[in-house]
Amino acid sequence: MAASKHLIALLRSHIAGDNEQFLSVAMQVAAHEARQGHGILAKQLRDLVDEARLPKVSRANRPVPFAQPKGELAALISASYSDTRLANMVLPTALEGRLRRIVTEQRQQHRLTKHGLHSRRKILLIGSPGSGKTMTATALAGELKLALFTVVLDSLITRFMGETATKLRLVFDAMLETRGVYFFDEFDAIGSRRAERNDVGEIRRVLNSFLQFLENDDSDSLIIAATNHPDLLDPALFRRFDDVIHYDMPDPSIAEGILKKRLSGFDVKGMHWKHIAETTCGLSQAEISRAADEAAKRAVLDDRIRVTRGDLSGAIAERKASAQH
Repeated sequence: MAASKHLIALLRSHIAGDNEQFLSVAMQVAAHEARQGHGILAKQLRDLVDEARLPKVSRANRPVPFAQPKGELAALISASYSDTRLANMVLPTALEGRLRRIVTEQRQQHRLTKHGLHSRRKILLIGSPGSGKTMTATALAGELKLALFTVVLDSLITRFMGETATKLRLVFDAMLETRGVYFFDEFDAIGSRRAERNDVGEIRRVLNSFLQFLENDDSDSLIIAATNHPDLLDPALFRRFDDVIHYDMPDPSIAEGILKKRLSGFDVKGMHWKHIAETTCGLSQAEISRAADEAAKRAVLDDRIRVTRGDLSGAIAERKASAQH
């Protein structure tokens, strides 16, 4: 049950007519119950608070509201809403299936909890730059109508002993207080191997702290870490995540899908998609998207609604040349 201090704070805020303070204390009660192992009750409280904070006329369709981070936390995480969905991405069938399974488990976690099961909440994404890891975090936040909280590593990691671990605790405490998608990009900055000879003691302590926080986390938030360098990660990290998802460079069929989606608003009649898609070999998803955008801009600036094969081939060639430097 809620601590007596919470009951007093609830009553005082109610008497004062301070609705926001009342809801803030209610979230503290939910966090307290979660720490006591009362997961179902904690979720019910959070859901009620989330609903109460939405305008009555649009509660069914609005994303879960969030309070902008304040104080020291404001320098550690940036918050935003996302309109991106998985349907906006062009993904291999198997990869899309794994991501949609995460969404399904998150949406129906109460059903899993009734049977003593837990939804996937701690996800590690591995892939080269531009392969879609950041967009995946954005899309999952959009699908779940949750805020996306991106951890700012430059502010998190310091050279002072113990300071980074303290800041890391603030982030994990925020996960309990405010449900959302918490995204750790360039995760190897935190999760590098503890046995590396050139490693500094502070980074080892940060990794140990992260491992402890991650293992003990019992919030309802979705935690996503992404890295371009899985070889740098400490082996102990992999077993702490519920799912490890690898992103490969796009094959011609995926490349074709990306180009078609990006150019869907233009006339592309007569485009030899298969041949053009084969010329994208070596480009990431992000670079292929940029090539399509460049081809579209050429058409717009020439007062055309048609994107030609020359437009697209030229843009792809430019992206490949840039990637080589």
